[in-house]
Amino acid sequence: MRYAQSNVSDVMTQTVVAISRTAVYKEIVRTLSEWNVSAVPVLEGEGRVIGVVSEADLLSKEEHKDRDPAGLDGPRRLSDLAKAGARTAEDAMSTPAVTVRGYATVAEAARAMAHGGFKRLPVVDAEGRLVGIVSRSDLLKVYLRRDDDIAAEIRDDVIAPLFPHREPTVEVRVEEGVVALSGHMADTALIPLVTRLVRAVEGVVCADVRLDAPVA
Repeated sequence: MRYAQSNVSDVMTQTVVAISRTAVYKEIVRTLSEWNVSAVPVLEGEGRVIGVVSEADLLSKEEHKDRDPAGLDGPRRLSDLAKAGARTAEDAMSTPAVTVRGYATVAEAARAMAHGGFKRLPVVDAEGRLVGIVSRSDLLKVYLRRDDDIAAEIRDDVIAPLFPHREPTVEVRVEEGVVALSGHMADTALIPLVTRLVRAVEGVVCADVRLDAPVA
């Protein structure tokens, strides 16, 4: 039986704090502090995400407080200077917002976070309306999966399909998410493929694959 890979909608937090584009600077700071979050989505209309305000966005005000504006050039510096003078969320937010859909896989969300250096991403529906928030800690929940479930998936969905007519002599052991494969495979050319597929199984921390050809 194949294990259903977790999507963002499976791990996201549905209770989300958000602000409007007209929220003032101190209100944003209070919201971050009260909810103990590092960023909040900015909404307009019927909950459509138009941007995100993070602690880094707000700190532009402090960073450039004593700098000479004449010494700032380039698009990024001008953007930072504009944020330094921000009074509302609309002035301070990063836009367009980087968002993720609920049907995206946990791996896809993790790549988006890593690529952009984000700690959390707003989750939106087809119309761009906010439906949840997914954080790094949410994505790590896949590593709470039971060891015997991981072992069963490796046997049923990795080993068995590669050898439908003759089961190889492979022992699968999983402890705290660490997979150990040992035994023999007639076609040793498949070992790299087996290793890659095992490492892709949800909840696997790492894999120690020690397979070789059967003794003649």
